[in-house]
Amino acid sequence: MGDTGSTRAAGRPKLRTHGFGELEAVIMDCIWNRDSDTTPTVREIFDELAAERDIAYTTVMSTMDNLHSKGYLSRQRDGKAYRYWPTSTREQHSAGLMREALDSGGQRDLVLTYFLELIGPERSARLRAALRRPAKRAAKR
Repeated sequence: MGDTGSTRAAGRPKLRTHGFGELEAVIMDCIWNRDSDTTPTVREIFDELAAERDIAYTTVMSTMDNLHSKGYLSRQRDGKAYRYWPTSTREQHSAGLMREALDSGGQRDLVLTYFLELIGPERSARLRAALRRPAKRAAKR
């Protein structure tokens, strides 16, 4: 029977899911790690994943369809298959998660203070420097 997305390749650390289910996170990483000009099919992602884990083609297909339904992937028909691409960059997605966390309740100033403590002085200094710079938008969306 195929993989349900809950198992991991032996010896591989658990992937941080960034708001996705574990298999969704693996698939998004596969897509984000590709050249931004490529638009993979389910078969291409399946072949990449099957090299590392026991997984069913239909599991990959349904997970990519779910990611499309949730708005994380766009797709276009190419013959009998679809070609997929992310609707946001990894960095844009991470920024959205940070915004959700900040908006999820509590006193924002206190949440930010705890966050700065958690990330430590070096990352905190880089964050302060980034906040002083004008925002740079990625050329590709």
